Amino acid sequence: MNFSSKLLENAVAEFSKLPGVGQKTALRLVLHLLNQEKDEVERFGSAIVKLRNEILFCKVCNNISDQHTCEICTSHKRDRSTICIVEDTRDVMAIENTNQFNGVYHVLGGLISPMDGIGPADLEIDSLLTRIAPGEVKEVIFALSATMEGDTTIFYLNKRLKDFNINISTIARGIAFGGELEYVDEITLGRSIATRVPYENSLSR
Repeated sequence: MNFSSKLLENAVAEFSKLPGVGQKTALRLVLHLLNQEKDEVERFGSAIVKLRNEILFCKVCNNISDQHTCEICTSHKRDRSTICIVEDTRDVMAIENTNQFNGVYHVLGGLISPMDGIGPADLEIDSLLTRIAPGEVKEVIFALSATMEGDTTIFYLNKRLKDFNINISTIARGIAFGGELEYVDEITLGRSIATRVPYENSLSR
């Protein structure tokens, strides 16, 4: 692609680094910004920089937050005896949109994937065990994507959690194998949370 401006080319190159954004889409986005008022573009840029510099991760559940402890973890209306384990913040948002879960979350920050060089030590697993150790947690729900990486992570976590006196369940498989939670419709995901089953039972299906 030939560019009439080096500044334009550099901007397109940066937008192209975003997931799912090709060069043509990046060019369309950059040209759109050029057609906006200068102060609007400055607000856009400032929001991105502010996000990167000031965003925090909840010290309890590892969810993205504006505070050191997120609103879900500090809410007195949430059931702290039930922890829903998810891959990332997108999954928290997807489950929250179903209005079917009133417990708290634990964000792993990824899934075990040897092919990508991601092992248990790279995830927020030790912090999960620390949360469960005091004995106040009664149930852990695995709400991970129905992929090979998701199942590998669940299998590993189940082995680590077996020594604790807690119920271990997984969301019902109304989700096709290979499906990721963020793309599942809210009704299906909501039912999967509400009709969760003991993890041991899911292995025989």
